[in-house]
Amino acid sequence: MGLLMTVLFSAAAAYLGLKVGQVFEAAIPIAIIAVGVTGVLGKRDSLSQNVIIQSIGACSGVVVAGAIFTLPAIYILGLDVNFWQMFLSSLLGGALGILFLIPFRKYFVQEMHGQYPFPEATATTQVLVSGEGGGSSAKTLVVAGLIGGLYDFIVSTFGAWAETLSTTVMHWGQVVADKAKLVLKLNTGAAVLGLGYIIGLKYSFIICCGSFLVWLVIIPLMNLIWGGQVLDFMGTGIATAVGQMAPEQIFKEYARHIGIGGIATAGIIGIIKSAGVIKSAVGLAVGEFNRKGGDGAAPAAERTQQDLSMRTVILGVTVALLAIFAFFAFGGVVENVWQALVALLIVAVISFLFTTVAANAIAIVGSNPVSGMTIMTLIITALVLVAVGLKGNAGMVAAMVIGGVVCTALSTAGGLITDFKIGYWIGTTPRKQEAWKFVGVAVAAATVGGVMLVLNKTYGFTGEGALVAPQANAMAAVIQPMMNGGSAPWLLYGIGALIAVLLTVFKVPALAFCLGMFIPIDLNLPLLVGGAIAWFVGKRGAGEKGTLIASGFIAGGALMGVVSAILKFAGVDWYLSSWNAPLASGASSAEMIAIVPFALLCAYMIYASLKKSK
Repeated sequence: MGLLMTVLFSAAAAYLGLKVGQVFEAAIPIAIIAVGVTGVLGKRDSLSQNVIIQSIGACSGVVVAGAIFTLPAIYILGLDVNFWQMFLSSLLGGALGILFLIPFRKYFVQEMHGQYPFPEATATTQVLVSGEGGGSSAKTLVVAGLIGGLYDFIVSTFGAWAETLSTTVMHWGQVVADKAKLVLKLNTGAAVLGLGYIIGLKYSFIICCGSFLVWLVIIPLMNLIWGGQVLDFMGTGIATAVGQMAPEQIFKEYARHIGIGGIATAGIIGIIKSAGVIKSAVGLAVGEFNRKGGDGAAPAAERTQQDLSMRTVILGVTVALLAIFAFFAFGGVVENVWQALVALLIVAVISFLFTTVAANAIAIVGSNPVSGMTIMTLIITALVLVAVGLKGNAGMVAAMVIGGVVCTALSTAGGLITDFKIGYWIGTTPRKQEAWKFVGVAVAAATVGGVMLVLNKTYGFTGEGALVAPQANAMAAVIQPMMNGGSAPWLLYGIGALIAVLLTVFKVPALAFCLGMFIPIDLNLPLLVGGAIAWFVGKRGAGEKGTLIASGFIAGGALMGVVSAILKFAGVDWYLSSWNAPLASGASSAEMIAIVPFALLCAYMIYASLKKSK
């Protein structure tokens, strides 16, 4: 059943991700389906089975993210990539991500228990446990799931009210946005609001501070300083002056790169700080490898602490790296063995070091900044490949495939830490989760490779009616000038790096802050609203019920997101286009009323959380 879920959700996630740039997390919808099916079949004590079903099926979202953020860029650049290159890039990257994270499982899920909110793991666990136990908890979750799912379905499918509310809905807001490049935006979705509740006020506030710095300070400041100038840091052919750009375009072309530099630097600082953890994990691995018949745990270890043996992990890493080398050298990725060795070194070092960064990000915000880390990987890869004589078209294909391996490794590691936390709370055997994860990654890799070939032939990624593939377009824009003598926006990366260092000095969580700088503000502001509701409800002793409601919002929104994607795939168009068309004032009717349903949703969340159960 887990493998069937992997195939279905890989296909759905690949289409939706390439169409609109959003890869939905499959773990929660799959958990809901697993609970429903085992209930219909009348299976008792199915909780552990449902965890495995969810764990296997969740491979779909993480492998899809790794593949579609990078590999379509090869088509966008007018070049070609075959099925085996896409399949092996996803398979080997996913396997490497699993193997590199296993030694850190105990640190993140046990030693740091209570330190991180783990929003997605919390929501998925609530779904699984409530589905198994029934009672008032299950009823609360189901009702919240229905409300949140219906709410998000109405927004995405019909456009009854706008998905994003902006200050430009008011005339003065539009004037300020045009003149001073100041704008605030709020996503009105139920799922994002629920995510903010689980993250909590502390981290939501830190994330939003990163957004405020970019949108309220950096973007207006760039307009003041360089308003009349054309800035083309990467040689991508930008011909518009900064002052003529909308705030959203300034963010996309410039300010977002400051966030990327901040994330990379915060990640490096985090790696340095966790050097002791990395050292102990490596020491444990070496110790287990040297011990005859090592079983991955001390003889008296509990079942819930048994991983794949470190001997198996080290042998697995060795085999994976040898396979990656063979793939690069003989799979048409690079031109010679020397370049394959260099590419292998890039993959091994970046994947290993940034595995902990990906896990950290998921543990804090439930969102993996994998696209930002992949852009940084592509830049490093391009610089190194050009230095060893590989550039032009061949260099672009090589960089994208290498980037695909790293992107999938980091995405898979981030997803796996969620599975580990769910298993830790429920009491499953990590070794079984790990073993089945490899099978799930293989099935997801094959599905995604096939789906991308079909979508390329059906829609294409360039020209009229093509799939937009926004992340892949961004990757292509970064890599093309570098492989043809261009440069990277080092000034912007440097500013981000400086901000991350200063945050660390003043003991502000740099990764959370820089995630806020990178993720669009419309997705961050509702986190703050949800976090504020969590604080208000928690002060009145109703935090646990609020978590159930927030989990229901996330689950319902995720599930209906899949339904909406299937409808779009089938060509069903129920969107109220005229209702969403701009009026003379610039805003649409749908946007002008959006604050009302969002306020009602917040009011329901507070009321239902505080309402005493009979």
